[in-house]
Amino acid sequence: MNKVKGKVHELQRSSFSFQDIGGNDHTLKEVCKMMIHMRHPEVYQHLGVVPPRGFLLHGPPGCGKTLLAQAIAGELDLPMLKVAATEMVSGVSGESEQKLRELFDQALSSAPCILFIDEIDAITPKREVASKDMERRIVAQLLTCMDDLNSSAVNAQVLVIGATNRPDALDPALRRAGRFDREICLGIPDEGARLRILQTLCRKLKLPESFDFQCLAHLTPGYVGADLMALCREAATCAVNRVLIRRDDQQPQEACLEESTSEYAESKPQIHKTEAEHTNEEFHKLLELLKSQDPLPEDVLQSLRIEMDDFLNALPSVQPSAKREGFATVPDVTWADIGALETIREELTMAILAPVRNPEQFKALGLMAPAGVLLAGPPGCGKTLLAKAVANESGLNFISVKGPELLNMYVGESERAVRQVFQRAANSAPCVIFFDEIDALCPRRSGHEAGASVRVVNQLLTEMDGLESRRQVFIMAATNRPDIIDPAILRPGRLDKTLYVGLPPPADRFAILKTITKNGARPPLESDINLEEIASDVRCDCFTGADLSALVREASVSALRYKMLQQNPDIGTGEIKVSQKHFEEAFTKVKPSVSKKDQLMYEILRQSLSQ
Repeated sequence: MNKVKGKVHELQRSSFSFQDIGGNDHTLKEVCKMMIHMRHPEVYQHLGVVPPRGFLLHGPPGCGKTLLAQAIAGELDLPMLKVAATEMVSGVSGESEQKLRELFDQALSSAPCILFIDEIDAITPKREVASKDMERRIVAQLLTCMDDLNSSAVNAQVLVIGATNRPDALDPALRRAGRFDREICLGIPDEGARLRILQTLCRKLKLPESFDFQCLAHLTPGYVGADLMALCREAATCAVNRVLIRRDDQQPQEACLEESTSEYAESKPQIHKTEAEHTNEEFHKLLELLKSQDPLPEDVLQSLRIEMDDFLNALPSVQPSAKREGFATVPDVTWADIGALETIREELTMAILAPVRNPEQFKALGLMAPAGVLLAGPPGCGKTLLAKAVANESGLNFISVKGPELLNMYVGESERAVRQVFQRAANSAPCVIFFDEIDALCPRRSGHEAGASVRVVNQLLTEMDGLESRRQVFIMAATNRPDIIDPAILRPGRLDKTLYVGLPPPADRFAILKTITKNGARPPLESDINLEEIASDVRCDCFTGADLSALVREASVSALRYKMLQQNPDIGTGEIKVSQKHFEEAFTKVKPSVSKKDQLMYEILRQSLSQ
């Protein structure tokens, strides 16, 4: 026991301040309100109110929870007891509880101070699911210690901060008022917040004066603070390598320029060999640099700057945390990738883009942004593509949910998956949640069913109703069977706007073909091809966008096959062109994916939606 008592946690002085935190001004304001009693306990004594004792920081990994706690201590110049929750766990019965008691005693004797418990979910699981008695006892002890803070003295200047990325795993008793009074969510930053974080991180970096932070913030959707810091480090590495290798390569480059064009022209195998040698040279130069202990010349250090190109080169090697969690970030599909569908574009612009771009105007009219849009229509008509383009055009985060992915054989797991999706969207608002094949998730409920699908529908209904309190979370869904979706999902306030994405008419087919072939540039088309005639062809009558894409692909394969049959090895790729006969051959292989019977069903659906 004496050994345990001897373990005293060191009081730390933090070197961070609020200046080191970018993009969280609203959070900092909330924190400052709760910190008044640490400097002015007399205010609460005069009012006769117990001051707030603690708050919980939660959010995805890398969003700055630990940094915020350290910045609070540094800004107020308070000592900080920083403890990893796992340090409290011990194998001997009763020892873990004693460690907790001693930790709180030390905090009281060191007051005013901040007690920061990192990864607090490790010692505070829900007691009904706790596997061991020890876990339940630790939770009970922590609750008692926090209550003792309230009863010990009104002026006990100890602030307890807990940090976790799994707030749902905590015991509910810990989250009530008087313990962790407030919960502060540090979500995934939006573009504006990323801009401020990048400016904060790059304060001391050597950057060009005209560096475009706005552009970099736009290119990093889904990145949290830790990812942006990793990006800065990676960009610095790229800059160092670029400058040092360029310095060593100056002489070989000058020699290269003097070579005649005849000597420069070499066969392909030789070029590959040269590339390999070049890589080998770079490697040896870097190795020499590592082994040499002389400081670098002053002129080299002066030329060392982190350029925008270094950040662009570093981007592929830094994967955002959000993506690692199965979160799709902003897609790379634009309106230019979608031929036709003009009227639907306008509807979607009003439904989703307008509330994001002009929130003040909507608020002035008392308009709540519509909760959701359902895209219905035959398969292959571009419903998913539309959803991606909307998210990209608005710069919103984008969570794509395939309906069947959420279903799980274990009771309660499917509902938890639905809750997680909406929680993740709320953390990264403004955000679009896109449910693909929503008919798999929301089949029509009947009186005699009580299976998993019914519970999932109920969970979805409650989450969608909760959207009113979650601003800037938009729902889009796609289905080709709206008739089997539960009607409760389609009422106003949930998926209240249903848009029909139908089979394209000839004019739209022409626009789609132009988009697919990049106006005849890829694949290269012969002069005898008229895309407008192909679009108006009777055989194209029931073609969807996906069918037209298959038609162009099949025609390209046909052109390639003809060239390969000629067995001429000297033919370059630029000489392969798609002609009318290749399209004729493709027509024999590609058939409409929507049958006549299905067309009648979709026509009835279109008429019912247009009434």
